[in-house]
Amino acid sequence: MMLRALLLLCWAVSAAADPVRLAVYNVELDRDGPGLLLRDILRGDPAAEAVAAVVAQVSPDILLLTRFDYDLGLAALGAFNDLFGEARYPHLFALRPNTGRATGLDLDRNGRTGEPEDAQSYGDFAGQNGMALLSRHPVGAARDFTGFLWRDLPDAGLPMAGGDPFWGAEVLDVLRLPTTGHWDVPVEIGGQVLHVLAFHASPPVFDGPEDRNGLRAADELRFWQLHLGGAFGPPPGPHVALLGTANIDPGKGDGRQEAMRALLAEAPLLSRPVRRGAVAAKARCAAA
Repeated sequence: MMLRALLLLCWAVSAAADPVRLAVYNVELDRDGPGLLLRDILRGDPAAEAVAAVVAQVSPDILLLTRFDYDLGLAALGAFNDLFGEARYPHLFALRPNTGRATGLDLDRNGRTGEPEDAQSYGDFAGQNGMALLSRHPVGAARDFTGFLWRDLPDAGLPMAGGDPFWGAEVLDVLRLPTTGHWDVPVEIGGQVLHVLAFHASPPVFDGPEDRNGLRAADELRFWQLHLGGAFGPPPGPHVALLGTANIDPGKGDGRQEAMRALLAEAPLLSRPVRRGAVAAKARCAAA
């Protein structure tokens, strides 16, 4: 397994406070069936132990894991947290993702249903490729937008095929926008609240000329842009951190780059993103 670099940011609760380390880690700890990740961790899985070693080295205060299978009761997450021993995180948070959640519909229009491509987003089983949040600070009641329908996004970029909508009303009535999930999680730090906006968007490939994955990833970014402006209820803030895997770069790659550029240009609560390797990020935050 390739260990992906951590994306790590720093946030200070006040001018005099020590920086709070926030990290996103695409850990690739998804498995082929339900319960297998828990089994593997309990057996001493080398991949899980390697991920835990990297996390222990960087020691983020708030950590978002992506590609980490979800299960009821957060059993796998709890077992992973136990790998840290006395340094385990006191606050764990995860919700059922859209990955692998069955729709009963033929979303890829290949004449068959019940395949991984026909779930709300690709997955062999409900909960595969989920997200999880680990925190050293108390986590409050989250606003969960995982069930937000794609069609309900203002000016949604729904896919077209041959000049006609790629999906009919039967699909649009149930198809959700978030690939994995969209969470607004309040974390209390030093008497203040940091809103952690967590997501893991679709890769803008693995589809056809209708570009349904590319359009979805772009609209997942537009959702956050609108949420920061208060389009879906009270806006988060004043302290906000957008953590996740966007699968869109503002200047290169297969994604719709304009979506990322628009988010960065029009969302004043967001500072310039910084990507670093794990060791470099630790040094940067320690010096902040």
